[in-house]
Amino acid sequence: MAGGRRTYRSKGIVLARTKLSEQDLILTILGESGAQLRAVAKGARKPGGRLASRSELFCETDFLMARGRSLDVVSEAVTVDAHPGIRGDYARLCAASAVAEVARLSSFEESEDPYLFRICSAALGSCERASGQPHLDLLVAAYAFKVLAHEGWMPELDSCIACGDPDVTHFSPVAGGALCASCARGVAGAQELSRSEFQWLRALLGSTFGELMGAEVGEQVATELLSIAHAWAATHLDARLRALEFMFSM
Repeated sequence: MAGGRRTYRSKGIVLARTKLSEQDLILTILGESGAQLRAVAKGARKPGGRLASRSELFCETDFLMARGRSLDVVSEAVTVDAHPGIRGDYARLCAASAVAEVARLSSFEESEDPYLFRICSAALGSCERASGQPHLDLLVAAYAFKVLAHEGWMPELDSCIACGDPDVTHFSPVAGGALCASCARGVAGAQELSRSEFQWLRALLGSTFGELMGAEVGEQVATELLSIAHAWAATHLDARLRALEFMFSM
């Protein structure tokens, strides 16, 4: 966005929509630069309006923006990828909502980080291809851990974060990761995990979404991993993650 120009173009993913009037919306957008954008889409609530379908949640769109005093205004929009496979399936919609929630809370205006756009786009594409609820849980858990690790909240998984003992048995978001049995006694809420669960946590961080979507995982394990990811993200983003919480009630 060059200084002095009244308009600028940015590809972006629609993360949230807020009603502004009978026909308008305020869009929260993850720009291709990784910076968060907020803009008014006039007429986006009007059925059949030129911006209606291009302002849907999770839609990747090429926007032409006009600068405004408080909020920019969408002048033109061209759909790049509407992620149509998400909308016809309730479980996929819930997973995509959880991805968008984490993306919204981990991106900021004026703070550019192209990785955030790329991984959000990849996660939404994976939501369309996931074969069932366990893989959707796995995908959302991996996305949350990957984004937070990229931003500086990398969990320690190979040795006790308190004493360095490699024989880890517990996990604590507050402590920063794995704990041995002895150190876990002094950490409120430390959760006991099996060796297999620690291996899965390492896989969430080290594997691609495609590799995770092809992995064999049981429903109980996937739900447990999603719960751990939720606790990690809620602790370090210091926010209530309502879309992630809703996934537990499904």
